[in-house]
Amino acid sequence: MKKLLIAGVVVIILLVGFVFLTISNLGPLVKKTVNTVGPQITKTDVEVKDVSISIFSGQAKIKDFLLGNPKGFKSAQAMKVGSVSVDIDENTITKNPIVINKIEIIAPEITYEKISGSDNFQTLLNNVKKSAKTEKSSKPKTASGEKKQGKKIVINNVIIKDGKVNLIMAVLAGKEIAAPLPDIHLKDIGKEKDGATPAEAFEKIFSSLYSSISADSVTSIFNDGLKQFGNLKDLGASGIQTGQEAAKGVVDPASKTVKSATEGLKSLFKKD
Repeated sequence: MKKLLIAGVVVIILLVGFVFLTISNLGPLVKKTVNTVGPQITKTDVEVKDVSISIFSGQAKIKDFLLGNPKGFKSAQAMKVGSVSVDIDENTITKNPIVINKIEIIAPEITYEKISGSDNFQTLLNNVKKSAKTEKSSKPKTASGEKKQGKKIVINNVIIKDGKVNLIMAVLAGKEIAAPLPDIHLKDIGKEKDGATPAEAFEKIFSSLYSSISADSVTSIFNDGLKQFGNLKDLGASGIQTGQEAAKGVVDPASKTVKSATEGLKSLFKKD
């Protein structure tokens, strides 16, 4: 009886040790997955410095998330976040779809770079949409010819709050105009379709983020900042309409440089 008891204790210790090692290795695994899959979706650099997972709460914390810019844009990155909290329903980790109770992104710092006719977040969103479409059409097939169901996720809540948007344009000559990002709360991503692919979920979140970046409350601050920027007076610009309209300033037609610069302002908040 004593030997059986000792054997039982040893088995329990081994099981606990196995669970501990498995969970402790999930952090590096998640980090590797984000750093590998992220660039495939956005077509830009995506980097996570560290991922820690709590054994007792089942919650993960992603530290130092960095989203790079598409080609053609000069700013260092499109977005950086010090910490992202993820609460996963541990009972669904081996199931399909995996249920994520909440993703909370606190104080993201966004660099919104405008160039003629487009911006970095419009380009990123287009990349994500293409990835979601490609992911859907390129699923491998089973022996019977049916497309295999890849791993899907359901996200109950996505919260983005206390963010900041920094506008960068060539006309600002290296300076930035900052505006607070409106808070975002998305619910039930993927629930209607019994799960979404990672690219589909990212597209949903990114579309909402882009809408907040181009909201009237943000663009009005950008407009005010641009009007107060000294060089704009030299350009003869009369300001930029609130929202996602372009400026329609009147300039001296004798100056081609002035005309070209003002035409760039006209498309400031237009989307492709």
